[in-house]
Amino acid sequence: MADTRGYDLVVLGAGVVGITTAYWAMRAGLSVAVVDRHSDAALQTSFANGGQLSVSYAEPWANPRMPLKIAKWLFSDNSPLVFRPRLDWRQWRWIAGFLSQCRASASERNLSRIVALALHSRARLREIREAEDLEFAHRQRGIIRFYRSREELDGVRRAAQLIRDNGCACEVIDVERIVELEPAFADRAHRLAGAVYTPEDESGDACRFTQQLAGICRSRGVDMYYGTWATALRTEADRIRAVEVRSADGYSEIEARHYAVCLGADAPELLRPCGIDLNLYPVKGYSVSIPVATDGRAPEVPLIDDGCKLVYSHLGDQLRVAGTGELSGYRRDLNIRRCRAIIEQVREFFPEAGDFERSRLWADLRPATPSNVPYLGGSKFRNLWLNAGHGTLGWTLSAGSGHRLVSHILHAPAQ
Repeated sequence: MADTRGYDLVVLGAGVVGITTAYWAMRAGLSVAVVDRHSDAALQTSFANGGQLSVSYAEPWANPRMPLKIAKWLFSDNSPLVFRPRLDWRQWRWIAGFLSQCRASASERNLSRIVALALHSRARLREIREAEDLEFAHRQRGIIRFYRSREELDGVRRAAQLIRDNGCACEVIDVERIVELEPAFADRAHRLAGAVYTPEDESGDACRFTQQLAGICRSRGVDMYYGTWATALRTEADRIRAVEVRSADGYSEIEARHYAVCLGADAPELLRPCGIDLNLYPVKGYSVSIPVATDGRAPEVPLIDDGCKLVYSHLGDQLRVAGTGELSGYRRDLNIRRCRAIIEQVREFFPEAGDFERSRLWADLRPATPSNVPYLGGSKFRNLWLNAGHGTLGWTLSAGSGHRLVSHILHAPAQ
């Protein structure tokens, strides 16, 4: 039976992107429902990500230096990026698109777009934090993006300059300054060549943030359809009439004036039957959450090990280390060997950071576009909106993406 209440907006997906979209819509006075197959918000890609709100990591993976790196990495199972070929045209189309975006002109254009959205998002996240008094292990200590060789450091100077040119405070620093900012490096300073430091970047637990914000939305009238799968979009001419959903009670339909697809890696499957074919492919990422030692030997400042594509965030009583990427299809199974490789990288620099034997391991699919620029805006249907494909920057871009999408909806022609 159809849900006849009729919302202003139905948000599909309760990760950090979906919940921030619902929040801004609720604040704008819209009646909102959120649909998610899990029992709570942020139980998939947002659950145990790297925890960084990082404008400094806005340089796309698709850049002129990447094809040579990929050629070196392809045959190593411990490399930052692993490619497992599939008989899947979607995978090969994505790879072709990725390589086309590695051109300098395309990469710089994409970087500018991502930095602009990231800066907007950082401002909107601060607005949410101040308005709602959330507690999510937030830190505002900047981010150190460190390099092990002079060649690597020299290779990113151009990107650092572009980030500065686009309005983000960013400086190249020497080893002495790295140790001053993060004393945990003191015993391994000889392994470093330098770093890029962005003093205004932040970190925090995306899962805790999202679940608290979802609770606020619910307390203010947003309906949460947890344990509910979005199975199909019902079309009518140039609009969506309803979304078909499945729950423990069976199939039903939910009607609304507008629909926002914030389903991450699952978005293409829902949209393809409607004739919307997103070039979006899942990149599996891993994280380890290490209980930290009580004597303060874990790094306090958020870090990015750019050579290994790992991010470090001190989140309360744990050190979250996340990264690597696998182009290996849609399976979410955990590769223990990949997680152990992350732990060994942490041990290399911070051997007394925490209790490695009690590390919690996690893997999930990050929805990536070839350019790293997400799909954000309208579609061929005048009341269907897209907010998907944020890749490794979902947490960083979420608050701004949701805010911009709701602005598009509010300024759309009347239905």
